[in-house]
Amino acid sequence: MVDLTRHLGLAQSTVSKHLACLRDCGLVQSRPEGRASVFSLTYPAAMLDVLAAAERLLGLTGDAVALCPVYGVDATSGAADGSGGQR
Repeated sequence: MVDLTRHLGLAQSTVSKHLACLRDCGLVQSRPEGRASVFSLTYPAAMLDVLAAAERLLGLTGDAVALCPVYGVDATSGAADGSGGQR
């Protein structure tokens, strides 16, 4: 979790809650290792299929997604203020 917290720049409590949600939904599993928990994908091959499908979809629509005025690259600056990029 320390690695994820550092990589994502999020609070440990936030990462912990999200990992618990993913575990409760059956998407990840955890095992204790000392005082820490090590998380892994429950179905790694299926997740690779999802990521491959996302890559294909973005390959087809990537520019449209990036240029979208609501969800695109320039719109993300509004996400932190709760507007979801909408003004």
